[in-house]
Amino acid sequence: MVNASEHATEAVPEVAVNTAQPVQLIETALPKGQHPVTHNLLSENALKVLYRLHKSGYQAYLVGGGVRDIFIGQEPKDFDIATNAEPEQVKKLFHNCRLVGRRFRLAHILFGRDVIEVATFRGHHASEQDQKTSKQSDGGMLLRDNVYGSISEDAERRDFTVNALYYNIADRAVYDFAGGLADLENKQLRLIGDPETRYREDPVRMLRAIRFAAKLDMQISPESAEPIKRLASLLQSIPSARLFEETLKLFLNGKGLATYKLLREYDLFQPLFPLVNKFLTEDSSSNCDKFIEIALANTDSRINSGKRVTPAYLYAAMLWYPLEALAEERVVDSGLNYQDAMLLAMNDSLDSQIKTIAIPRRFTATIRDIWHLQGRLPRRQGKRAEKAFEHLKFRAGFDFLEMRAQIQNDELVEVTQWWRDYQSANATGKENLVKAINGGGKSAPKRNRRPKKKPAAQNKNQA
Repeated sequence: MVNASEHATEAVPEVAVNTAQPVQLIETALPKGQHPVTHNLLSENALKVLYRLHKSGYQAYLVGGGVRDIFIGQEPKDFDIATNAEPEQVKKLFHNCRLVGRRFRLAHILFGRDVIEVATFRGHHASEQDQKTSKQSDGGMLLRDNVYGSISEDAERRDFTVNALYYNIADRAVYDFAGGLADLENKQLRLIGDPETRYREDPVRMLRAIRFAAKLDMQISPESAEPIKRLASLLQSIPSARLFEETLKLFLNGKGLATYKLLREYDLFQPLFPLVNKFLTEDSSSNCDKFIEIALANTDSRINSGKRVTPAYLYAAMLWYPLEALAEERVVDSGLNYQDAMLLAMNDSLDSQIKTIAIPRRFTATIRDIWHLQGRLPRRQGKRAEKAFEHLKFRAGFDFLEMRAQIQNDELVEVTQWWRDYQSANATGKENLVKAINGGGKSAPKRNRRPKKKPAAQNKNQA
C-alpha cells in the first residue's frame, strides 16, 4: 500500500511566536435594513441573553457562525455571543449560567439542552505575559488565553474573516471587521493574521479550515493553505478528548465525504487515524478507501434526511480494514482461530486509536457490537438467526454488512439479501428461510436415540 501522507510525519521545528502584534483591521457597518439578519431567524434563547446583557449596561453581539450562515442563506444553528462583560459578571446576571474552560474562560447559559455560549472580548497579549491570564508554549501554542479587550481587538483575535461578523443587539447593525463579507461573496476562506502563527497558536484551526471549506463550499485562500501540510503533525500535541469533539464536527455535519477528501488532500487525516493511513492509496482505489467513502456518503445521506446517526458506526468503518489485518496477523503469529484473533484485534485497534482520539466507552461498546455481528450474521442455522435479529445493535450491524457487500465477495451479497428477506418476512417466512439454510427447506433430521434400559426389578423381599 502507498502511504498517502509523508508531510504529516515530518518533525515541525518549534519557533517562538509573538502574538502581541496586532492586525490592522478596518471596520465597516451595515445598518438595520441593509443586511439579512432579522430576529425571526435567531434563537429565542440567544435573544434573551443578548437583551439581558444590553439592558444591564454591557455590549452584546451575536458573532461568528450564526451571523455568517444567515448571509449565505443557510439556517443558523450556532448562536455565540461576545460581550465586554467578564465571565464572573455574566454569571451574576444568569442563575442558569456555568463557567467552563481554563484555556478560554467561557460562560455557558443553559436553557434545558440548549446552550448559549458567551465569551468576553479577547485582547492582545502583553509583552510581559501574566501567567495567570495568558501563557504560550515555546512553539507558539496558546496554553491559557484570558486576556480581555475591546470588540476590535476581539475581531483581530478571531480565526477566519467570515467569522468576524458581529450583530449588535443595540442598533441591529452588522459590523464587519476583516473583510468577511467580501470573502463570503468570493467563496474564500481566509485566516486573520499570519497563517503559520495562527495555526501554531491552535493547531485545531487547520481542522476548522477544512471543516468550513467543506461546509460552506469555499476555497481555502493560498496563503492560509500553504502552511497546513508542513504543520499537520502539530495535531499530535492536541489532547485526544478535544480531537474526539473535533472529529464529530468534521464528519457529522452532512458534508463528511467532502471533508474527508480535503483532510486527505492536506495530509490531516493521518494524524487523526494513524492506523488507517497505511491502507489508503494516493488514487483512493483501495478497498479501504472505497469503504470509508461509502460509509461517509451513507452518513451524509442520513444526516441530510434528518435521520439519527451514531459516531460509533463511522469509527467502526474507519477502523475495519486495520482490524481485519490485525486479526489475520494474530492468526499467523499466534495460531489462534479467527474468532479469538478478531476479539484480540478489537482490543488492539481500539486501544491504539484512543491514544489519538478519545472515543468514549459508550461508543467503543457499540463499535465492538457492530464488529462482532459481522461474524454472527453469516451464521444463520438453527436459532442463531433469531438471536442475532434480537440483538440491540442488529440494524447497525446489518447496515455495516450491507456496506461491506458493496465492495467485497458474492457470499456477502447473498448473506445480505437473505437478511433483507428475513427482516420483511412474517413468522412462517422466517422459519422457511432458516429451514432452507439448514438443508434445502427440510427440517433437520432427528437423531436416532437408543431406547432407555428398563431399571432392574427390585427385590420384593428386600427390606
